[in-house]
Amino acid sequence: MLQKSLSKKLLTNVLSVYFLLTFVVTCGQVVAEYVNTKDYIRNELTMLQKTFSRSLTRAIWELNTKQTVTTAEGLLAIPMIEGIIVRDDSGEIISQLGRSLDIHELYSQQLVQEEAIIEDTPSGLFGYTFPLIFEFSGRATQVGDVTLFSSREVVFSRIMISIYFLIGNAMIKTTFLIILFLLAFRKLLTEPLSQLTEQIEEFELDDADGHRIELDTTERNELKVMEEAFNKLIDKVAEYRKKLNQTQKELIISNEKLDQHNLQLEQEVARKTSNLSQAMMDLQQQKYELEKQKLTLTEEVDRRRQTEQELLTKQKELERYLDELNLAQERLVGSEKMAALGGLVAGITHDINTPVGIGVTATSFLQERLEQIEIAYKEKTLSPKALEEFINDAKQSTSLLTTNLDRASELVASFKQIAVDQASEAVRTINFKEYLGEVIKSLHPKLKKTKHNINVSCPDDLILNLPAGAISQIFTNLIMNSLIHGFEEMNIGTIDIAITEDNDDVKIVYKDNGKGVSKAQLEKLFDPFFTTKRDQGGSGLGTHITLNLVKQTLNGEIEVESEEGKGLTYYIRFPKDMQQPPLEMFS
Repeated sequence: MLQKSLSKKLLTNVLSVYFLLTFVVTCGQVVAEYVNTKDYIRNELTMLQKTFSRSLTRAIWELNTKQTVTTAEGLLAIPMIEGIIVRDDSGEIISQLGRSLDIHELYSQQLVQEEAIIEDTPSGLFGYTFPLIFEFSGRATQVGDVTLFSSREVVFSRIMISIYFLIGNAMIKTTFLIILFLLAFRKLLTEPLSQLTEQIEEFELDDADGHRIELDTTERNELKVMEEAFNKLIDKVAEYRKKLNQTQKELIISNEKLDQHNLQLEQEVARKTSNLSQAMMDLQQQKYELEKQKLTLTEEVDRRRQTEQELLTKQKELERYLDELNLAQERLVGSEKMAALGGLVAGITHDINTPVGIGVTATSFLQERLEQIEIAYKEKTLSPKALEEFINDAKQSTSLLTTNLDRASELVASFKQIAVDQASEAVRTINFKEYLGEVIKSLHPKLKKTKHNINVSCPDDLILNLPAGAISQIFTNLIMNSLIHGFEEMNIGTIDIAITEDNDDVKIVYKDNGKGVSKAQLEKLFDPFFTTKRDQGGSGLGTHITLNLVKQTLNGEIEVESEEGKGLTYYIRFPKDMQQPPLEMFS
């Protein structure tokens, strides 16, 4: 009687591993959903600064407490906002609504000078703090700050449906797999094994030919091989029984002959007994030596087995360390991309502040002149000359407003598309020359502080359908590397970018006249974490990200050549059609 079925044990082991994997994967998906939703809410809190900061700044500047409270209540009505605190320029709280933390404990009486993230707290709250800056006549004044709060409950409320879907999906797949495995194990293993066991238990040695095993299957599997092997064994047993009968007959005849030889053998035995005694002593000595060698070999086998086990343990540890290093590398690459995007945001914001500040100043001046002309009109002291001066001032102010607002609009439009492209890998159709101009324009905050020149040669009608974000990231990395490394200690540098078409391919030659790199540095240029600016905050991931974008995202190839003092040149080539296989490099 079986104590435990082999099929049930096998099924239990398989399903246990599957249940464990399903549970781990589901938990990982839930955690990832929570982290992504929380990051999204933080980004939305950051976006609210651009939407409401101006109205709050104006209300506090004008000491309009009612409008400030109304705006704060409007913010609190947003579902993701759990609480809000608004403070004036002295650090006093103007409005505190909803759930919040002790703002004085966080920042004492000091105003927040720049945007800051409030991490998770034991109460489940997290938030975002930003200063309120009012610009008047070209001068910026901080009038207070605003702190927005959200909580883990908001995050869970957003992802609850996704969690239910993940758990339900895992349960349905698990149930279906259990039923499928039960049916398969029953048909393919349990029933054939039971049939084989019954036939073996009915086997009788005296009637071996009548107990051949026959399974109800034509498929040649392990059970069929067992059936054939057992039947062959039965055939051999029958053959051995026949030989045994024949041998018994021969044995009787031999016994008679043996009786005749017994007397002769007894005499021979007596003669050889003395020889055997000596031989036994020799054999005993040999046995002792063999046992000693066996003990030595056993110890050696145990030692080698222990060494093998230690090596396997070390191998598993090394594999785990390798996985951790790969994961850390992926996270660092993602952080480098987000850092580049953050630098782009900071630069564009600084550039936008200038035309917007001029526009605010022009508006204030125009408002002041309009009040003066209104007073003169009401007091009937308005003269034609004063009206003419007002008209001239108004024309100059509106012209100044139009010029600077158009400039700010162009900067925002350029930044918006470049930022969206860098944050995603979506495929879209672009005019390559125009898009490259937008990328260079987004780097204007870095370029305007230098006298370096960028020359672009590209066909005007080069239209491509590809991941625009990859193009933006590649050229941003190359140009920033030239500015930071190539043109170090140089006042005027030149970057030449030549784009040409070659049948179904696009060729790019990027060249700068910087200081170049040595042969040893050139061999490691694309290695992750290799940088010559480690002590200045360099991550060493810029060229590595560029290599991955060209090869993996664009299905292309990239090469580089350089000599010290003669600049650096990149050769990039990728197909126009993204469905083509990876290219061979320049021939």
